[in-house]
Amino acid sequence: MKKLYGVITAMTTPFDEKGNVDVTALERAVDFQISKGVNCLYPCGTTGEMYLMTAEQRKLVAETVVRRAAGRVTVYIHCGAMDPEEVVELSLHAHDIGADGVGIVTPSYFNLDDRMMVEYYRGICSRLPKGFPVYVYVIPQLAHNDVSAETMQKIADACPDNVIGVKYSFADIRRMMDYCRVNGGKFSVVFGPDDLFLPALSMGADGAVSGCASCIPEPFVEVYRLWKAGDMEGAREAQYTAVSMVKKMRYGADMSIYKHVLDDRGVGGGHVKAPLLDLEEKEAKALVESLREYYR
Repeated sequence: MKKLYGVITAMTTPFDEKGNVDVTALERAVDFQISKGVNCLYPCGTTGEMYLMTAEQRKLVAETVVRRAAGRVTVYIHCGAMDPEEVVELSLHAHDIGADGVGIVTPSYFNLDDRMMVEYYRGICSRLPKGFPVYVYVIPQLAHNDVSAETMQKIADACPDNVIGVKYSFADIRRMMDYCRVNGGKFSVVFGPDDLFLPALSMGADGAVSGCASCIPEPFVEVYRLWKAGDMEGAREAQYTAVSMVKKMRYGADMSIYKHVLDDRGVGGGHVKAPLLDLEEKEAKALVESLREYYR
């Protein structure tokens, strides 16, 4: 099984003015990411506006990214959805097109207790091929439901043939460290808050899933390179640069920022999808100008 590691880009989805996926721009984004040295690609997640796409659009994005990456980097597809049947459909599709694995966000909106959460992942994984890896995606500030480390262990026990890790997207290093102890320390943990990339690595995380890296991956690639080389002083300086950049990007609060930067870099970010709105031109121009120091 290939696990997620290093700099994992939470990819944006480029939409045209009618809300259709711009396949050509998406292909350029894949090539751009790989050329900048990222380790893994993660499309169709929060940064990819997952819940605003139809199942067919999500399949199109998954197919495009897997085909264009062509084995050059690890590719996981986020397949979480409101309907468990759609989760299974998207996950089986990801397997069939050759993705390395999938992420599945916790159920949203309705309150789930621990037993419900375990049964949710057990039910989905029971319908997936054995050995096809799954990361549980925990983002309580958006999905509403949380998963304790104790419940994560129960999920791992219930789904031993599939669940190999967690994508944790809440800025709680203590919880992240607890996840690192699941399965006796043999559980993959990737962290969402990219402004804490180096602290997460130092405490046992395998990598960071970064939305900001979708348009400016360079600082994160540098953090990981220096950390792997054992240059902690250099890695800290690179992390400070990444933190400065993330602050200017408003901690990933608006995907339109990423898309405007991608436009500026010649990749083509496209539009966000309704009900989201693109930034107004004046604001977008000022933000892009403030971010150019990180890539020019």
